[in-house]
Amino acid sequence: MKLIKEALEFESRKMSNMSTSDRVAASREAKALILNINEIYKESKDAALMDLMKRLTEKKKKIEKRLKGTPTI
Repeated sequence: MKLIKEALEFESRKMSNMSTSDRVAASREAKALILNINEIYKESKDAALMDLMKRLTEKKKKIEKRLKGTPTI
């Protein structure tokens, strides 16, 4: 399936040396991929799809953590 290939390609992309706008775009792309895979998962209940969504979510969290920066006290 095309969606799964896109997700695997996104997962294998390097995220170093990205500008802020690149990070925002990557975060949005990850969110769209996760939501689309979730729609397929709701029908099929395939465990491999759930694992893929979990891996994409972890990558998305890392990107967003870098966007928000460290909190100052």
